Amino acid sequence: MLKVATDRVAQIAEVQFSPCGVPCPKDVLMRELTDADAVIADGRTVFDAQVLKAAQKLRIVARIGVGFDNVDLKAATERGVYVTYTPGVLSDAVAELTIGLMLALSRRLVEADAFVKSRKWAEPTTFPFGIDLAGKTLGIIGMGQIGMEVARRASGLRMSVLYHDVVRKEDAEQLYNAKYSSLESLLKDSDFITLHVPLTSGTVKLIGRSELRLMKPTAYLINASRGKVVDQAALREALKERRIAGAALDVYEVEPIPHDESLLQLDNVILTPHIGSRTVETRTKMALTVADDVIRVLKGEKPVNLVNRELLRS
Repeated sequence: MLKVATDRVAQIAEVQFSPCGVPCPKDVLMRELTDADAVIADGRTVFDAQVLKAAQKLRIVARIGVGFDNVDLKAATERGVYVTYTPGVLSDAVAELTIGLMLALSRRLVEADAFVKSRKWAEPTTFPFGIDLAGKTLGIIGMGQIGMEVARRASGLRMSVLYHDVVRKEDAEQLYNAKYSSLESLLKDSDFITLHVPLTSGTVKLIGRSELRLMKPTAYLINASRGKVVDQAALREALKERRIAGAALDVYEVEPIPHDESLLQLDNVILTPHIGSRTVETRTKMALTVADDVIRVLKGEKPVNLVNRELLRS
């Protein structure tokens, strides 16, 4: 879908494609950005202070996605470089994946598929029972735009919704009968817990050993936000020891996930390859959103989806 963005930008500027893969090595990136006025960035290539200093002409780093932890915001702001992202555009897609993972966990869909394909289906069936979502409690950590969309869908599934956020969201409480909760109470009371927080210094390993110990042994954890929000070693232990029922992960501390990662051997975790926004419609919208902000900046205008908004006051 990147071609959608580059085709639009190419109407007013010369577009060059980086020869490196993802993530792009630092030395190659610094060399490639020497004469660049704008860069469309992925989520794994690091734009640190040294890279930004090397890009003397750079005016905008346009990040495809809602995360921007791979960009040194302080360094970018000091150099007057706009950092943009694509908020709101991918909320539906990530929320749908989250609900899909909940359904896959509750009805053991991955196991069911393997069960049939392995020709083990017989009468009477020996396949284990699943559980209903209706009547269960969903705990949402991070009630931003994605969290709100998850709450909307969970309400339609007749689930009770608890949420924890740094800011109380009265609209979620009114629209979806969501109840504000402390993190500790949410972890103790939820049957499913889903994470929708940005990666910041305050959210790194937000869910660790002590938090996992608070969860019910019948509860499930779902992470479609950022891999480092969860202490992966602690989660691995909790799953191996069956201290929680299971988990579903779309993001990891290291991506792609290493081949020797023992999570790959566990039968109580579902793993997907960071596909939260990976739909035709959403990726197209993201590409166009990025392209439009790049075009605005190249024309001397202000970008719309700006992260470092303090530049608007300069």
